[in-house]
Amino acid sequence: MQHLSTLSIVALALAPTALFGQSPQPRVLILRTPTDTIAIERYTRTVTELKGEVLFKPVNQRSNYITTLTKDGLVIQFDNEFRTASDASDRPARQMVSLAIRADSVVANITTGTVKSTQRLPTKPGALPYINPSFALMELAVARARAIGGDSVDVPMFMVSGGETILVNIKKAGPDSVVIHFAGSVSRFAIDRDGWFLGGVIPSQNVTIVVGKSTAGLLTATKADYSPPAGAPYQARDVTVPTKMGHTLAGTLTLPAGASATHRVAAIVTITGSGLEDRDEYISIVPGGYRPFRQLADTLGRRGIAVLRMDDRGFGRSTGDGATATSADFADDIRAGLAYLRTLPEIDAAKLGLVGHSEGGLIGPMVAATDPQLKGVVLMAGPAQTGRTIIDFQNRYAIEHSPTYKPGSLDSLMRIAHHSLDSAAAAIPWLRFFLDYDPIATAKRVQTPVLILQGATDQQVTADQAPELDRAFKAGGNRDVTMRVFSNANHLFVEDPSGNPAGYGKLPSAKVRTDVLGAMADWLAVRLK
Repeated sequence: MQHLSTLSIVALALAPTALFGQSPQPRVLILRTPTDTIAIERYTRTVTELKGEVLFKPVNQRSNYITTLTKDGLVIQFDNEFRTASDASDRPARQMVSLAIRADSVVANITTGTVKSTQRLPTKPGALPYINPSFALMELAVARARAIGGDSVDVPMFMVSGGETILVNIKKAGPDSVVIHFAGSVSRFAIDRDGWFLGGVIPSQNVTIVVGKSTAGLLTATKADYSPPAGAPYQARDVTVPTKMGHTLAGTLTLPAGASATHRVAAIVTITGSGLEDRDEYISIVPGGYRPFRQLADTLGRRGIAVLRMDDRGFGRSTGDGATATSADFADDIRAGLAYLRTLPEIDAAKLGLVGHSEGGLIGPMVAATDPQLKGVVLMAGPAQTGRTIIDFQNRYAIEHSPTYKPGSLDSLMRIAHHSLDSAAAAIPWLRFFLDYDPIATAKRVQTPVLILQGATDQQVTADQAPELDRAFKAGGNRDVTMRVFSNANHLFVEDPSGNPAGYGKLPSAKVRTDVLGAMADWLAVRLK
């Protein structure tokens, strides 16, 4: 999930035979936007083995897996190695996971560096392993549905990252297509009569999945560059932030020129939206790549304010387990970032603030409510409603605005989405917390100055939530609350009269509007002076 959005649309097809054939030669599936390749998967499949490699660029992760199957398509063993995308293929894996799947349990042997552990986890009979975003493993789910038969089949999938089991609903939508409901999302794709994917589309993100002829050059990744632009009046320092929980957070600290022990500067910590993200909050589906926190660091660096932006736990170069973390856990990571800043001689510990986007706008008040020393909190599209209300709106909006669904199908699709969401919430700690968390109750406990920024055309966290937050902060006695709503700005604060997330892949610009950045910089300059 990214930025409190859970609905995506992918297409799959259902053939009449029980299992698809073998692929002695590697098959290649490529996930791409109009301007960028997001993921590449190369794999082969025989009757008893599915073996593949996935490069997932947004997560900076490379996975090499071997799936051992019985002749009737049940998975009995799954071995996976995780590396960063830029690691050499012959470098030892950063983490190895070996799963033995038997009946209703999974025995997981995990090796991280020199540390080994074994866990026994519950699952459902016939569960299939899943790593994001492996479409080859999703092919197994479609094959299972074809073998079971029926117009609507629930297939259990065991999340390798997180150790939970989620039901994937595969619903026949025609002779050669199905609708898939997975963790609250609605998806669609196409296969041939032998069960192989022919390609698909994710209209809500303007993403296509194509069958490639080779992976030449595609599986080579470059290291992320967080250096400042040439001539910038600030430096960018790679940092490692310790946490009380034992993991470390990799980040970039931008320090204005002249910052020193005798000239200490104010600083902010950025907070990313939902879904594990890097320190820039990079979203690849927007042409040119959306990097709002890189823009923010540049804007504030030129105004003499330092910025600490960090990879989420378990993501990029940060350690820890992000798959089992909730918003409250991520709030602890932000507290660790503030604690780190307070140890630096160049930073004025009495002049610290936060900028959170989307879910980050939910986490910011959590931190501020427990840290009265903060001088300001900026909420970019921060939610005022529970996650269940937000996701329900997003799913309904996406279905109503998608040309792929027939008139009159809304109610049935929403019922399935609700069932899928409840099933996922039982298995995913983050989702379970998010669905019922009430941002209003927390807002009433915050006395730190607050700036609420909202895009008027936002269709993920709707504009009517900004005044709800404004009233809640003021109702709690906060005397310094400012609200700004920007016309024709979407959830990303990019110029967009529609605001439909399905159009993000067609936006003419990936840049946060300058008036939004200017409003933030002006407000922070006053509160952090």
